[in-house]
Amino acid sequence: MIVVRTSGYLFDHQIRYPVWEASNYQLSNWLETLNLGGIILLGGSAAELLLRTKQLQQWSKNPLFIAADIEEGVGQRFSGATWFPPPMALGEIAKYDLPLAIKYAYKMGEVTAKEALAIGINWILSPIVDVNNNPDNPVINIRSFGDNSKAVGELAKAFIEGAKNYPALTTAKHFPGHGDTNNDSHLDLPIISHHNERLEQLELVPFQAAINANVDSVMTAHLLINAWDKDNPATLSKTILTGKLREKLGFKGLIVTDALIMGGVGKLANSQEIAVKAVEAGADILLMPDDPEIAINAVYDAVETGRLTTERIDESLQRIWQAKQKLFNHQQDNSSIYQLSQKEDREIVKNVLRSSLKHSDNLPLKVNIETPKRNLIVVDDILNADFLDRQMPAFTIPNLLGYQLQLVDQNTFNHVLEDDRETLLQIFLRGNPFRGSAGFNEISKNLYYKLLKKSIVKALIIYGSPYILDWFQTEMSLDIPWVFSYGQMAESQGIACQKLFNLSVSELNAMSHNLGDVFI
Repeated sequence: MIVVRTSGYLFDHQIRYPVWEASNYQLSNWLETLNLGGIILLGGSAAELLLRTKQLQQWSKNPLFIAADIEEGVGQRFSGATWFPPPMALGEIAKYDLPLAIKYAYKMGEVTAKEALAIGINWILSPIVDVNNNPDNPVINIRSFGDNSKAVGELAKAFIEGAKNYPALTTAKHFPGHGDTNNDSHLDLPIISHHNERLEQLELVPFQAAINANVDSVMTAHLLINAWDKDNPATLSKTILTGKLREKLGFKGLIVTDALIMGGVGKLANSQEIAVKAVEAGADILLMPDDPEIAINAVYDAVETGRLTTERIDESLQRIWQAKQKLFNHQQDNSSIYQLSQKEDREIVKNVLRSSLKHSDNLPLKVNIETPKRNLIVVDDILNADFLDRQMPAFTIPNLLGYQLQLVDQNTFNHVLEDDRETLLQIFLRGNPFRGSAGFNEISKNLYYKLLKKSIVKALIIYGSPYILDWFQTEMSLDIPWVFSYGQMAESQGIACQKLFNLSVSELNAMSHNLGDVFI
């Protein structure tokens, strides 16, 4: 009933988050002695994961769940595999062509499951079925399919059905809906004050669609839902997990908590009490407890004292056993990395990017080769901009047209006003966990305002959040050429720059050999 987090890298010196990720010695000891149920992985290349997952399974006496938050495909977390745009790109397509969006969602689920199994991941912690109807949501944001509950349900259902072509588990999250919050449950406990009718008519609709599609598991949210339980967040509420999810919605699969080290529950009680209350509420899997030994002993003691019954534990064990039967009763070759990032799968990614791209009418940007020009790229945090390197199209294409690179983040942004060169402004910004805001703050807004008022910005590309684009359009009355893409990866950059400058594939190939198959 316990799933712990570990690094996808093979060696201890590569561990990036030592507070959460055990050393190999500690992890192997846990797997040998505690009968853990599974592992959640972060970090490493896809090829490396193949070795890592085999290593972990060999250390364990029983077959493990091996999970990952691969909401945008395996390549989102593990380099080398296929990386899809955020789910909201599909929601954008659904606004004008729902059948096409459903087709892409199905393929996204299928490719994600195929590639996950190829490297030993058997539990996909996706799709997100939260309805992101709050633009200030800092943690769900573009991870959601959108703000239309019925469309979210249709796209989630298609993703699940696509994934079911392979024996991998899927997960609908975060129950009962994390879309209408303006704070991050990784840091604090969000409070939802909507009445019951609103919750049932909006937030629960895509969860019911996912359950009807036979999703394998549902992940809880660390949210306080006043209309249902004023004392306990959903993760620790029997009223919500058992009463609403099990009994009202009829879900029979695995209930897994969101990470128990998150501030949304971690600040409410000690780790022993949190583990016991989650099981009391109806959770089958405790994800990332602060210490697995403490969690196990706490649940054991609760059974010994009669607070938990053996029947309650057996119910969870039966569901776990059934899920693992699905995973390990299929004989197939899951070890070929040649199943990763196939050409036809990368083409789907490009089609989604092109179909969800937004742009102004005054394209293309006319470039004066003789004029000094600046390619000003703003990222949220330079140290965590894994989507950028020196050969990325956001760098190389403008450089070939005479734009000199200036790379800053929102912490080093204040000096960009001193430069008066013609500027291409490229912004990489999206909501992400642990940041506490949806991207913008008043300081950065003020700097963008001053920058555009200088009239040196001749074009704008935004990668990530459409809510950033909304601000520029409403607050700045954009009259310069602009392009918006939901994705931040190389394909997204190439397609956006290609659109802005109206460059053909042959022109790009003639200009540089460094662009690989971004356009091919």
